[in-house]
Amino acid sequence: MKKINITITGCMGKMGQKLIKSSRSNKEFNLVSLTESTKIKKKISGIKPELNTLSAFKKSDVIIDFTIPSATLKVLKIASKQKKRVVIGTTGFTKKQEKIIKNYSKKIPILKAGNMSLGVNLMMYLTEIASRSLGKKFLSKIHEVHHKGKKDYPSGTALMLGEGVSTGRNKSFYSMIGKKYLNKKSFPFSNKINFNSIRKGGVIGEHEVRFSSGKEIITLNHVSFDRALYSEGALAAAKWLKNKRPGLYSMRDLLNFK
Repeated sequence: MKKINITITGCMGKMGQKLIKSSRSNKEFNLVSLTESTKIKKKISGIKPELNTLSAFKKSDVIIDFTIPSATLKVLKIASKQKKRVVIGTTGFTKKQEKIIKNYSKKIPILKAGNMSLGVNLMMYLTEIASRSLGKKFLSKIHEVHHKGKKDYPSGTALMLGEGVSTGRNKSFYSMIGKKYLNKKSFPFSNKINFNSIRKGGVIGEHEVRFSSGKEIITLNHVSFDRALYSEGALAAAKWLKNKRPGLYSMRDLLNFK
């Protein structure tokens, strides 16, 4: 079987380092290039990192991006010119940036997920089912904890779970939270969706979805112990995306959740 050539952007970041390690131990992939936003003199895993340029992506079949929103858009601009597939694990995009990503997906295949973990994506699916089954009599709360270095809040995963709640209610996600509450650590409790974000220590990721009626509480919970969860999921996404046509995909498509 021919190996899949991949480029890892943001190679000096925590996820970049995990992806390098996971790709080196996976015989289905060939790591052909690494990129960073600034020049790096030393080699990483035998490869000299480059800037995000046309030449850096030339040999790649799939680009895996875990950076920041502004860097991701630059990657997509270059990738679209070379018709490269892109897996996006970056979070914290604005509504305007989401539209830009969607426009790029008309030219190239893109798989974007706020979390690449199989368990988290199953949790999102179960959240949608619970929201649909329980209805508006149950108030929903999403509580998440991450390491103190994580900049965006609520996290991309928390927002994914929120989308699960809104989809289950057959409502627009933004209509259930209100734009003014985006990028806030805590949302006021209401009959919509309440978010609570905590940043402390080195916590990789804890997420809880709670449905409460006043008479009973139903809880869905997921705890991450190792970032390898995300890097392995990203590689699975890259493999799946390899033969797909242009479009905007998610882990839900990969896992074939209906």
